[in-house]
Amino acid sequence: MAYDHFVAICHPLSYTTIMEPRLCILLTVIPWVLSNAVALTHTLLLLPLLFCDSNALPHFFCDLAPLLRLSCSDTVVNELVLLVVGLSVITFPFSLILFSYVRIVRAVLRLACTEGKWKAFSTCGSHLAVVLLFYGTMVGVYFCPSFTHPDDRDQIGAVLFTVVAPMMNPFIYSLRNKDMKGALENSS
Repeated sequence: MAYDHFVAICHPLSYTTIMEPRLCILLTVIPWVLSNAVALTHTLLLLPLLFCDSNALPHFFCDLAPLLRLSCSDTVVNELVLLVVGLSVITFPFSLILFSYVRIVRAVLRLACTEGKWKAFSTCGSHLAVVLLFYGTMVGVYFCPSFTHPDDRDQIGAVLFTVVAPMMNPFIYSLRNKDMKGALENSS
């Protein structure tokens, strides 16, 4: 979405040429393949682990970090892979998104029309809010060592990026809809 917004705002006349169907398919398939490869890697690394203590996870879903805490095997390799893969899977896309938005902000600030600036910022602002909530909580959960904070923080963070952020998407994006704005104004 960040790249789509970047092309729409920074290269509006070339939008249909740049965002051709083949590129859209690639922008969908590549993250899907990579995320499945990451999940398979973690799953295969879990197979040799022994779980001899409790089998109850102190979490609301079967997340990797709480699962590794239950293992009585050596989990150093798993934690190292989690850190390295996590850094690449989280930091690389987040950096690209932020880079796109820096370029968008620079392009929008050069616009002469105030209405055009407002429209561009409102288009991108909702997406950026969800991105910051999603990535911010993921960084807090996966990159802060688990021994420095209680399990409650992991659970709250996991709820934020697995439940709250996806639930906010339809609400945030529908706020741009004129009918939705009208209904909200009439109800207050």
